[in-house]
Amino acid sequence: MTLIALAALVPLLPFLAAAAGLLLGGRAPGFVRPLAVLPVATSFVLAAVVAARQGTGAPTDGAHRLTVTGSVPIDVALHLDGFSVLVAVLVGLVATCVQLYSVAYLRDDPRYPSYAALVSLFTSAMLLVVYTGDLMVLLVGWEVMGICSYFLVGHYWETETARAASIKAFLVTKLGDVPFLIGVFALASDAHTFRITGILDAASHGQLHHPTVVALLLLAGVAGKSAQFPLHTWLPDAMAGPTPVSALIHAATMVAAGIYLVARLLPVFTASAAALAVLAATAAVTMVGSALAALAQDDIKRVLAYSTIGQLGYMAGALAVGDRDAAVFHLLSHGAFKALLFLGAGVVIHAAGTNSLTAMSRMGSLGKRVPDAMWTMGLALAALAALPPLSGFFSKESVLRAAEHASSGDTAHVPSAVGWTVLVAGLTAALLTAGYATRLFLLAFRGSGPDVADHGRQPVVMTTVLWVLAVPTLAFGGLTYRELPDWFGGAPLGPTLLTSVLGTGLALVGVLITYGAWSATTATRGSVPVGAVVAADPDAEPALIEIEAVATHEEIYGDIAAADDPGDPGRLLLGPLHPLAAHGFRLDAVYSALFVRPVLAAANLVRFLDREVIETYVRAAGGTPRLLGAAVRRAQNGNVQTYLSALLAGAVVLAVLVAVGG
Repeated sequence: MTLIALAALVPLLPFLAAAAGLLLGGRAPGFVRPLAVLPVATSFVLAAVVAARQGTGAPTDGAHRLTVTGSVPIDVALHLDGFSVLVAVLVGLVATCVQLYSVAYLRDDPRYPSYAALVSLFTSAMLLVVYTGDLMVLLVGWEVMGICSYFLVGHYWETETARAASIKAFLVTKLGDVPFLIGVFALASDAHTFRITGILDAASHGQLHHPTVVALLLLAGVAGKSAQFPLHTWLPDAMAGPTPVSALIHAATMVAAGIYLVARLLPVFTASAAALAVLAATAAVTMVGSALAALAQDDIKRVLAYSTIGQLGYMAGALAVGDRDAAVFHLLSHGAFKALLFLGAGVVIHAAGTNSLTAMSRMGSLGKRVPDAMWTMGLALAALAALPPLSGFFSKESVLRAAEHASSGDTAHVPSAVGWTVLVAGLTAALLTAGYATRLFLLAFRGSGPDVADHGRQPVVMTTVLWVLAVPTLAFGGLTYRELPDWFGGAPLGPTLLTSVLGTGLALVGVLITYGAWSATTATRGSVPVGAVVAADPDAEPALIEIEAVATHEEIYGDIAAADDPGDPGRLLLGPLHPLAAHGFRLDAVYSALFVRPVLAAANLVRFLDREVIETYVRAAGGTPRLLGAAVRRAQNGNVQTYLSALLAGAVVLAVLVAVGG
């Protein structure tokens, strides 16, 4: 079988599994779990085979002409190169782990068949984005992921939080997709093709007529899909979905798609210094702002959500300084340890028995009861903090290395100011990231909150998945950073002496300061009530309790985040900034004032005009003939004498008028 045919099977198998799962879920429930796991696992194996066969050789292309739309044809095209096949392996690995994990995590969920099918479809769409060589086909996978995220985030649709989060995720990402679609068409119009290779060739020869406009339009879609400022607010709220879905979205699909697209089309963006400046500024604000917000959150999943936003900011920063290799390296490294963090959080939720107890200030004795989650999450948090020799250290230092190189003015087409912006923001975020990672570990596993009900030993499948993901978290960066340039573009990766000293030093400072703040506040933690705990049936299944106990955004996320908890080191570290950071700097309130309320006011005005003005006119237009008809109907009573009398009276009136007129 040719390499292209083998690669075509990688997204096709999960798609067929999704179709079969939706059709057979209610009729043959015994096939649901095999259909969920086996095709995705096979796709992962095939992706690994494709990566091994492609290796570091020249890119492999295959295309079939689908249709000709005017002068720009659309092709079903595959483009295989070093970094596309490695990203596909990451997607397959995380999707397989999520499907295996979900078998135990959602074993009693009545909607598991549709959930599993949507996860397979989600995986297929991301693999299509990774492998395709045509922007229109990429757009199909791009939009399918948006639809799948709507249903998966809203899986617990009986709760208000899940419904609101799914709608918010859909609308915010679609808001970015509108300019993104315009940018795709403008790009194809300039390059006269939707094929990515043709677009890159046109960009390299300066044939793009409006590179800045096109790049900014594309960046709007990337900001929505990859949760970059200012369109990042949907991602923390998306934690209302099942925890395995959060792992899939954050580690390998959806949010990674925007970064991957910019990496594939990087010459389009480097053709515009203004676009790079906008991307750098967005990445800098995203890195620092999300880290501050993560340091103030009490919900464990929201801390991880803001950490994803920040790490995506690192990837965007690497792209802003023109280093695709460092961005993709961090994307691969981050995918492994972020999947581990979310699935570990799922074990914590499963052990606590209710989603309301993902509030870290309310956790007690969980570290002893879930040692697998504690050790593996500790490893992943160290990787998130970029502590050597874990994978996150090598990939994050690669980003800082690229920024340092650009700040000296040695990177073509990249202003030195862009390099300095990314470097300063990256170092600041390194300090803050180590702080909130340390805080999460201390509060979640060494907290002094009330003991929660013991729901027994966690399923072996779930804990096994954690240790599987711990392997690349520990070893991926150190074993591969010297070989990855051969798979990518040849630029060196890994740390330099300056960036490693600065980055690691700041990370250690963040760890020590946070630990000191936690030690100073632990004594007073148990004496101050944090708030009421949402009640749950201790005899219910943990996954079902998660469905029942998810409260509204303000009840869980708002009140917990702003809780006056003196035992929280984040409150001590942030000081007066804590309430603002805890609510995401109130960007949702700003958007509500600037956009939501004016739109609602306009809608109310239109409704008033429709009901009170236009409808009144319509009613009058129909009522007047009815009144005239009623008057005429009264006159038509069938009495001949009345008719003759009316005629005679009319004749007399006419005669009088004639006489008077004469």
